[in-house]
Amino acid sequence: MAQGGDRSRSLYAPAMRYFAAVAERGSIRAAARDLNVASSAVNRQILWLEEALDLALFERVGRGLRLAPAGEVLLAHVRRTYSDFDGTIAELDALKGLRRGTVSIATVESFAETILPEIIGSFRKAYPGIHVAITVTSAQQAAALVESAEADVGFTFDPPRNAALSIAFAHDLPIGAVMVPDHAAATTEDLTLADCLKYPIALPAPGLSLRTRLDAALARIPGNLRTYVEANSLSFMRALARRGMAITFQTRIGLEKDLEAGTLVFRPLADAPLQQDRFAIVTSSMRALALAPGMFFDHAVITLKDHLPTIDAI
Repeated sequence: MAQGGDRSRSLYAPAMRYFAAVAERGSIRAAARDLNVASSAVNRQILWLEEALDLALFERVGRGLRLAPAGEVLLAHVRRTYSDFDGTIAELDALKGLRRGTVSIATVESFAETILPEIIGSFRKAYPGIHVAITVTSAQQAAALVESAEADVGFTFDPPRNAALSIAFAHDLPIGAVMVPDHAAATTEDLTLADCLKYPIALPAPGLSLRTRLDAALARIPGNLRTYVEANSLSFMRALARRGMAITFQTRIGLEKDLEAGTLVFRPLADAPLQQDRFAIVTSSMRALALAPGMFFDHAVITLKDHLPTIDAI
C-alpha cells in the first residue's frame, strides 16, 4: 500500500496528479511511465485542464515541456493541497493505530479489583481493537515495571520520587481499620492503631506500601506486637475481616462493594503516618507515551476524577 505523500496524491483528482507529474518530469511520456498509464491519458487530462481554465499550463521547449506562468500558480496550489493531504493521512494513521494498539498496565491489587475493570471496560468499548495487558503486583513493583519500560502506565501507592518516573496523577487517601460492623472497635472514637492491637489483626506482608506505613506507626507504639496474621493479598485479609476473625487495614479503594453492602466498615486511623496514603498513576519520564497508552491514560484520569470523590464519601 502506498504511504504518506504517495497516498495523498492517489486521493487527489487524476487531472491534478497528472499535471503535477508532467510539471515535475518535464515530459508527458516520462510522467506516464511514473504514473503507469498511457501517454494519451496524461495528454487528455492536461488538455482538459487547459480548456477548463482557458489558460496554457505548459510551454514547449525543444522536446520537453516547461511550466507557463499559469502552470506555476497551479503547481503551487497542488503542492499545498498535497501537504494538507499528508496531514490528513497522518491523522487517519493515528486512528488506525488506536484500533490496533497495545497498552500494558501494572497495578496494585485493590485498584485491580474495583475501579480498573470499569476503566478498561469503557475504554475497550470505545477502542475494541486495542490489546490490554495487565500485571497485578505490589505498589513497589508496579512503579518498577513502568520505570523499566515493561509497563506503559502504573496504578500504585506512594511511588518513589526519582527522575525516571512521572507522577501524572495523585490523590491522597487515609488508611483505616476494616472490620465487621458489630466489632467492639467499630464504635471507638478517634481510633488508633494501638486500639486495634487489643484485638486479632491481619497485616499486609512486607513489601506492600501499606505495610511500610503501618510499620512506621507500629514503631511508635511501646511493647511487643502480639501474634498476627500476615498476607500479601488484601482480598484474603478482607475475607478474614468478614468472618470477624481479624481487623485489617487498607484505604477505601477495593472496599466499595463491602461498604455499600454493609458487610464491613472502614474507620480512619488517627495515627499521623496513616493519614495520607498517596494513590498515583505513574508513567515514564524518559519516554513519551505512544498513542494508545496515551489515550488510555487520559481516559483513566477522567474516570478516576469521577470515582475518587465518591470513594472519599463512602
